[in-house]
Amino acid sequence: MTRATNLLSPVVQTAAATNDLRDIKPPVDIPSGWAWLGWVLGVLAVAALIFLAWRYWQKRRALMPPAVVIPPHVRARQKLAEALALIGQPERFVVAVSGALRVYLEEQFNFRAPERTTEEFLYELGDTPLLSARQKESLSEFLTRCDLVKFAKYEPGEPELRDLHGSALRLVEETEPTPTTVSDATGQSALRNPHSAIA
Repeated sequence: MTRATNLLSPVVQTAAATNDLRDIKPPVDIPSGWAWLGWVLGVLAVAALIFLAWRYWQKRRALMPPAVVIPPHVRARQKLAEALALIGQPERFVVAVSGALRVYLEEQFNFRAPERTTEEFLYELGDTPLLSARQKESLSEFLTRCDLVKFAKYEPGEPELRDLHGSALRLVEETEPTPTTVSDATGQSALRNPHSAIA
């Protein structure tokens, strides 16, 4: 009997081991059907905030006054008027007046005036139809007189400095655009300022 028990023992032992109780397994997380809804709502909230910020920025931008663009001839006149405060200092006065005129010519006619020497500038000016022969000659004389003060240390008196100032102002006045009335598509009159080429 012991022998039979011993023979059955491995089978019984296996069956007994199979029927033993095991430990409880930890709970398994089952994804909720509502998790995706949280993500969608979060994305929609962020998109709504971005849209509201964009709308707010658009409204603020519409309320801002447009940047005022001052025409080159108006800026040149202002700089020339400011230069008169320096008339007691010939070199500074001449630098201010010639600088105002050079910047004006660059902005008005797209010349590269400020970074060129007088000779280079006058050479480039020779080919342009934007200035008349008389204006080119006047500009050449003006720049030559300015160079005498800036580089040759010539000190002109106040009448000569006022004459230089007058020459610069005259050139600005002669070359500034003239307002012409044009009808736009709606039939209202509008002002247009073309670059005037004085022949």
